[in-house]
Amino acid sequence: MKSIGRIYLFLIATIAASVIYLYYGVSTTHTKLIENLEKIFVLQAGYFAENIEKELNKHVLLDTPRLYDALKENPHLRKELEHTLSALITPSFKYVYVLYRDPRGKYRYLLDGSLEDKGAFDQKLDVDKQKWNRCYETKEDQVLMQKNLEGLWITYLKPIIRNGSVQGIAAIDFSTRLPSTIAHAIRPLENIFLYIFAAVGILLLILLYQTVLNIKTKKESIIDPLTGTYNRNFLRDFLKSVNPAKYQIMMVDIDHFKKINDNFGHKAGDLVLREVAGTIKNELREKDRIVRFGGEEFLVFLYKEKRECRAANEISGRLKESIERRVFIYEKTPIHITVSIGITSNPEHFKSVPEAIKRADEMLYIAKREGRNKIIFDDKIHEAAQGGKMTIAEVKEALEEKRIVCCYQPIVELQSGRISKYEALVRMVDKNGSMIQPLRFLDSIAYTNIYTDLTKQVLTIVFEQIKEVRMPISINLNLSDILDNMIFTIIEDEIKENLELAKWLVVELLEKEHHGNIENLKERLEVLKSYGVKIAIDDFGSGFSNFSIFQNLPVDILKIDGSLIKNLDTSKVACSITESITLFAKKLEIETVAEYVHSEEILRIVKEIGIENGQGFYLGRPTERIDGQSGGIRQASEISA
Repeated sequence: MKSIGRIYLFLIATIAASVIYLYYGVSTTHTKLIENLEKIFVLQAGYFAENIEKELNKHVLLDTPRLYDALKENPHLRKELEHTLSALITPSFKYVYVLYRDPRGKYRYLLDGSLEDKGAFDQKLDVDKQKWNRCYETKEDQVLMQKNLEGLWITYLKPIIRNGSVQGIAAIDFSTRLPSTIAHAIRPLENIFLYIFAAVGILLLILLYQTVLNIKTKKESIIDPLTGTYNRNFLRDFLKSVNPAKYQIMMVDIDHFKKINDNFGHKAGDLVLREVAGTIKNELREKDRIVRFGGEEFLVFLYKEKRECRAANEISGRLKESIERRVFIYEKTPIHITVSIGITSNPEHFKSVPEAIKRADEMLYIAKREGRNKIIFDDKIHEAAQGGKMTIAEVKEALEEKRIVCCYQPIVELQSGRISKYEALVRMVDKNGSMIQPLRFLDSIAYTNIYTDLTKQVLTIVFEQIKEVRMPISINLNLSDILDNMIFTIIEDEIKENLELAKWLVVELLEKEHHGNIENLKERLEVLKSYGVKIAIDDFGSGFSNFSIFQNLPVDILKIDGSLIKNLDTSKVACSITESITLFAKKLEIETVAEYVHSEEILRIVKEIGIENGQGFYLGRPTERIDGQSGGIRQASEISA
């Protein structure tokens, strides 16, 4: 596009130069024509003036003292000479006459050969004395010229010298409209050039306007209108030419930004985004670049003055402290925020700059997972601490390649020995086809959009399985998932799309997780139950379980934690706690499930306590598909015996 624009500009400039050259050529030719015309008429007038002088000298003897006296005394001579002068009269040479200067300096007629406005002998004529006197004084021919667009007027003055003194001046008045005729003939051609020049000028103005508009549009296209930082359009172009060895990459995310929008509104969120962007820019240097990477994420390229540079350490530290100390005011309400920061120290070590950006993003989410308001460098021990866990990029790739699957573990009704429901357990399949347990990838994507996408994909998989087998299947969710607006919207939308299957969906909630906004949680669980979904509490009895949860939440199923069930045959305390939980659940008409049933003895004790359902490897291992007796599910007669 740039080369086309340059060619366009070159063509217009060439046309403009050609038009100017032609216009100049025509104007110069016009001027030269007029100048040559003037010369021709001046030469002709000079020739006539010489003839007049010769005629006078021929008829008036040189020994006559004064020309004035000779002509005054001889009217017949005057008449004869005037007749001779009149022979010179033409449409262009209208006036031919001879004047003399009297003792008082006034000019009077000696002869007049004009056919009209004829002057009488000795009659005064008003002339430009300065110019006529010059002819007297210098004894040289003088040319008086006037010209305009309409015509040309020339008065040719020739001194008549007799006996060494000027005794008169022969004057020939010449006028012509030929310059006007030439001008009228050339004007259309000049006008054409002027029009072309004007058109070229307009084109240049349009081109200039387009250039300015393009610059403005391009600037607007690469600038985020809310924060005034660069956007992803700029980033695409920047990545094409950036030298990764010259920068460190910093990813900055505003902690709990959704809460700001939820509690104060989007205008408050916009204010915080603008102010945070301004704070970041204040900490940066001229060669640094800041890009709004996502909703509340900013990507910063920190220029390295030398190979070993501590710019990221210093700037990130100042930035974190500056935002932490600052109080953002929205409609007189103070808002305190913090930021989490992930940093890639040496982007040149990666295959590409986007890979280095991904690493900074991963460091950012490690910072968020470790409690937020932290700065994490990719060259610290955090990578080793992951202990073989999958990266965000790897999980994202698995999602895109449909390598996220579910295995299904049966939950058995202990009295009948029949499978009453299944629990869906998410798995990731690596590129070699091996199953990866959730502990290796769920923590890596916590609080990320990847986690949200994974939740949606699991729901889709489970509903497809429910549609096929028409049996209850449970999925595991955190309480924070229900409270998260985006995730809850996805859950509700998936349920609405599969409304006829919703009655077979069970949502298992991790009871051990903190749930601050109990009213909002209860309200959202009631929404799910209105679609026919059942609510289960998972791992109840682990840690410090709170029985008040049954008073606040609409629970249908209680899954007793495996840490109690697996020790029923060896621990009286475990038996007592389990019996109390079971009795409590029965009084509330809540269905119970014993987790981690791993042996025949545990199964016997569970049935004696009165727990209705069991789950564990002794009853059935997780399988990739639900197909009746597959995957090690024990026969009903063995379980109920």
